[in-house]
Amino acid sequence: MKPIKLVMSAFGPYAGKCEIDFNKLGDDGIFLITGDTGAGKTTVFDAISFALYGEASGGSARRSSKSFRSDYATAKDETYVEYEFVHKNKNYIVRRNPEYTRAKVRGEGTTLCSAGAYFECLQTGERLDRIDTVNERVLQIIGLNKKQFSQTVMIAQGDFLSILNSKSDERKKLF
Repeated sequence: MKPIKLVMSAFGPYAGKCEIDFNKLGDDGIFLITGDTGAGKTTVFDAISFALYGEASGGSARRSSKSFRSDYATAKDETYVEYEFVHKNKNYIVRRNPEYTRAKVRGEGTTLCSAGAYFECLQTGERLDRIDTVNERVLQIIGLNKKQFSQTVMIAQGDFLSILNSKSDERKKLF
């Protein structure tokens, strides 16, 4: 799986829309996300994991998806993550939004926006818009569940040390 683009809107510390174009990082397929504490590195990982699996990179025990809405967002801002990636020569887009409260389109007050998911394959035109079917399709394509993905593709902060300190047979299972 090669990341192409990540869009975060009113997600985590990002009040507005923030877009990361991974194509600008080259074609090697390996890159490092680095920065000062509080720069938003974990938010990038959380956004990718949330788009694919509906959970933060460290799992729901570390952070609930309901807490993804930015504290800096206005009531009119839409909260979502959209992740585009290539896998086996096919381009996929997965978009998810957590449950959140937003301003009503008509009238005054707020309304609850339900959690949602959308999946699309650009080559085949396949489109899915139910959370359970998107979850199943992502698992079929990537071949890794959320835990396996976090352990192999994206080692969440703090988890790397536990892998280093694991016994050889445990480390072998992880990899």
